[in-house]
Amino acid sequence: MTVTDSAERETDLVSTAEGAENVLSARGVTVGFGSKIVLQNLDLDVRRGEVLGFVGGSGMGKSVLMRTILGLTPKRAGTISVFGHDLSTASEKERLTIERRWGVLFQQGALFSSLSVKQNIQVPMREHLNLSPQLMDELATLKLELVGLPQDSADKLPSELSGGMIKRASLARALALDPDLVFLDEPTSGLDPIGAAAFDSLIENLSSTLGLTVYMVTHDLDSLHSICDRIAVLGNKRVLAIGTLDDMMKNDDPWIKEYFRGERALRRV
Repeated sequence: MTVTDSAERETDLVSTAEGAENVLSARGVTVGFGSKIVLQNLDLDVRRGEVLGFVGGSGMGKSVLMRTILGLTPKRAGTISVFGHDLSTASEKERLTIERRWGVLFQQGALFSSLSVKQNIQVPMREHLNLSPQLMDELATLKLELVGLPQDSADKLPSELSGGMIKRASLARALALDPDLVFLDEPTSGLDPIGAAAFDSLIENLSSTLGLTVYMVTHDLDSLHSICDRIAVLGNKRVLAIGTLDDMMKNDDPWIKEYFRGERALRRV
């Protein structure tokens, strides 16, 4: 970490102590494709150090919002601030500094098929840092250990990995630059119950150990029960409710009630 990076992080901590505890804030965000509006006047806050589960019906725009925050999908209105910086007005240098402080795990992993696991992990290092090959190899080894992958996976291609290993390799890449904020898009999708539970435990341990803030798009009720500090529910193009699992269990909105207290949900309790 450079002196500049350290100073910027200390600034965030001071502002948090003064009450501005949100790592990410969205206000009045509107996103559409052609004549279809997917998100409209949406507000959302993500607190420092929490694991926030973001849920909603299929096709409602959960991943769209995440992609909009990341700058991959344009918004039509509203503001999105990360680490106290409005992404719309941030300079190119400020934007690069912000992007160095977040990591992303996409739903299908999005590993480069022609690169080994080690090379995939090193992609963010090559893009943002100026490190020797030896140091990058050492850092990649550390990231593999961090996510529980064996060292012999380093030289394998993604096609040689199981679904669970792909998720862990993708997470290792997301952690390559020691981020403060991690975005996870359906991290347990496609995993069997044992693999999903193990991945939940990994996320919980990493969040606690590294002090990460985690923004997790998910459908997995088990994840919501086991590792999320708060849950945000998307519906009607906006955030319908946000709070703890207990708050969701008490909410009388029909969709929220069915999702958290319906027959399928109660079988998991």
